[in-house]
Amino acid sequence: MFAVQLKDKNAIIYGGGGAVGGAVAKAFAREGAKVFLAGRTLARVQAVADEIGGSAQAAEVDALDEAAIERHFASTVEMVGRLDISFNAVGIRNTKLQGTALTDLDVEQFSSPIATYTRSYFLTSRIAARHMIKQKSGVIMTVTSSPSRAGIPMMGGVGPAMSAIEGLTRGLSAELAPHGIRVVGLRPLGMPDSGTIEEVYGLHANAWGITREQFAGIITGRTHAKRLPSLLEMANVAAFAASDNASAMTGTIVNLSLGNLDD
Repeated sequence: MFAVQLKDKNAIIYGGGGAVGGAVAKAFAREGAKVFLAGRTLARVQAVADEIGGSAQAAEVDALDEAAIERHFASTVEMVGRLDISFNAVGIRNTKLQGTALTDLDVEQFSSPIATYTRSYFLTSRIAARHMIKQKSGVIMTVTSSPSRAGIPMMGGVGPAMSAIEGLTRGLSAELAPHGIRVVGLRPLGMPDSGTIEEVYGLHANAWGITREQFAGIITGRTHAKRLPSLLEMANVAAFAASDNASAMTGTIVNLSLGNLDD
């Protein structure tokens, strides 16, 4: 029987009330970690914490608010002594951000995902790094999506935002690895059980003038397995990447596209 991968680890998951954050929190807890879920809506993160049970804790934290992030991180460190993993899974609604050609897109709509995602990932990573440098260990994790590498029509500013996060992931690793801190990104293809994928598929199908089913067929048809990855598959990889078993993994983005992208 294999030992749990994250025994005695403490992890903060930002966006812990969402589909991705919730799945990762459950996987981390299953692998032995004590999880602290943070999100803008306390009821949502509390629901996930209640589902996990045990020592899982929830807190209302705006991952765009530097002071709020710092207070929560510092209070959690004070409570448990150290934090080993910082996982950012924040997301924003795509209703007005995708499905419009760049030539028709308002500059604020284009800039919104870039400003929002980069601010959140930078703040949570920087604050975690400052604490982890003192303990000379830790893992900082990011999540992106395939538009970071693939040119996809009508993605607005989402593609540039995802590319920026991946660039930040590599830059953080280059600076933090000498301090014993790993920085790893995950890049899953759209996961059908994530909920938001339904919204995104609908937007693009309408923009392309096809049905949602036809659009889904185009995306799945480009994978080697002719299917999309699941939340559980993504979360299981996240647990491994966060563990000491992945000690040589840093400054890289884990490709979870089932062959849709070739690196």
